[in-house]
Parts: sequence; C-alpha cells; structure tokens
Amino acid sequence: MAEANWYVVHTYSGYENKVKANIEKTIENRHLEEEILEVRVPMEDVVEVKNGTKKTVQKKMFPGYVLINMVMNDDTWYVVRNTRGVTGFVGPGSKPVPLTEAEMKPLGIKTENISVDFAEGDTIAVVAGVWKDTVGVVQRMDFGKQTATINVELFGRETPVEISFAEDREMS
Repeated sequence: MAEANWYVVHTYSGYENKVKANIEKTIENRHLEEEILEVRVPMEDVVEVKNGTKKTVQKKMFPGYVLINMVMNDDTWYVVRNTRGVTGFVGPGSKPVPLTEAEMKPLGIKTENISVDFAEGDTIAVVAGVWKDTVGVVQRMDFGKQTATINVELFGRETPVEISFAEDREMS
C-alpha cells in the first residue's frame, strides 16, 4: 500500500468545517478509513480585546483551506475533489503536492515516529516545561499529537494534565 501524506485542499471561504464533515461522512460511507486517515481544519488561539476585556478565541489558521492525511490514488482524489465546497488541491496544475516535513512542523503535525519507554499506567516524572519535577501516572497517550495525559495531584485532587513528549520537550 502507498504511503499516506498530508495534502492541502482549497475550499470556499467559510466552508472549511462543512467540507471536513462531508469528507468524513464520505470516508465512513465508502469505507475509505484505510486511505483517508485524517481531515483537519488547523485552528489557533488568538487573544481579542473587545470593550476593554481580553478574550481568547479560536480562529482558523488558514481560512479557505483544509488539511487531509491520505493515500493519493484515483478513488481518494475523486472523493475529495468532488466534495461540495472543495475547489481543488493545492499544487501546480491538477497534480496535488504533499506537504514536506518542514512545512508541517509549524502546524503542529508531526509525522516522525517517536518511541518512548513508558506506557499507560506507568508513573513518570516530567523533566521540562510548566509541570517540571511533577510526578504523575500516565492515563492516555496520543502518538499523533505526541502527548501524554497524566494525573497529577493538584490542591489535594487528582487532575489530568496533557504534556508533550516531542523532542523539544522531553519527559523521563
């Protein structure tokens, strides 16, 4: 089977979430879970000041675009290209070009596989970041986001905290 890559799809502005939902529904209906792995509308937290009060809101990083992790073949190309709201893939002519590793890093999408020497249920000590020197029990691991959710004791209560195990912020 061919390798899955991230591709950028251009959509009508404001239709990003609708396109995401439509593609996910099509994946389910046509049983393409093995070929179209993930559909994302990248979001970022932005602090807005309205009437003197600061408010954190989520905004689309790239209005008019959706990211898709998929194996490119005639079926997947056809499904995505013919989804309502999609105007086409980003790339020269009609040939979609996958994102490179360097282009994906600032988006928070990690493709390199990291192996860690701990698993769910293990007690770990955090070695960097806000939770440095905190000890907690791993509850859940997300290798796609390269995060682990650990339970730490905060104010006498068990509290779940999500921490990164990416190369720039390591844990032991």
